[in-house]
Amino acid sequence: MTKICSWNVNGIRAVERKGLFQPFIKAINPDVICLQETKANKEQVEIDLDGYHEYWNSADKKGYSGTAIFSKVKPINVIDGLPEDLIIKYNFSDDSYGNPNSEGRVMTAEYPKYFLVTVYTPNAKDDLSRLKLRHEQWDRAFLEYLSDLEKTKPVVFCGDLNVAHTEDDLANPKPNVGKKGFTNEEREGFDSFISAGFIDSFRIFTKGNGHYSWWSHWAKARERNVGWRIDYILTSKNLKGNIKSAKIHKEILGSDHCPVSIELDI
Repeated sequence: MTKICSWNVNGIRAVERKGLFQPFIKAINPDVICLQETKANKEQVEIDLDGYHEYWNSADKKGYSGTAIFSKVKPINVIDGLPEDLIIKYNFSDDSYGNPNSEGRVMTAEYPKYFLVTVYTPNAKDDLSRLKLRHEQWDRAFLEYLSDLEKTKPVVFCGDLNVAHTEDDLANPKPNVGKKGFTNEEREGFDSFISAGFIDSFRIFTKGNGHYSWWSHWAKARERNVGWRIDYILTSKNLKGNIKSAKIHKEILGSDHCPVSIELDI
């Protein structure tokens, strides 16, 4: 059994300074840890994890974005970013925030029976200035990348997708329609994953609302569970029978997001 855990830490150095990273490891004991929004280079923080191999894909811009994978089993291969042919095909280029493919947003670990991809999807921004990037470039390129990987072996992908897929995935859907994280375009991007055959692992086991992975810092949103489910683990459809559990670990503190995990019989 392999336990895969994904967590947007919103700054790994801050979580470590609070003394909350090691308790997270002890509580969940994952075989593979996928982190998003690390906001650090490997040399900027000392994560003392005995028994894990560490891989980092940090943004060119200091203190911004970034992903990491810690794995008990050494992967066959680790790939940073999206392939160059997709970057060219979908015309990735600098905007006022930077270049989305130089922000450390994607890492892929290849294992004998599957690929594991962790992703920190670009935020559409309050003014929706990155919505076009999301809709016309990022989501399409990322799905094509996953589909290309699937030609070789099944895929598990996880991370902060920065979208609530359905009305059940946020506490207050109606006032948030059309706002970042709940636009038709972003939800369409998630629909495309489902149409391509990927499975939202959490929804195999748990239906309905009230299950969230991110909460605003305002108005005690976390205490009141006024949140959004924007952190996911999806798998290729032929792995559905291998998924034995899928959980949201809202009890784990340290970030405005909480970890999500699956147990995979593989």
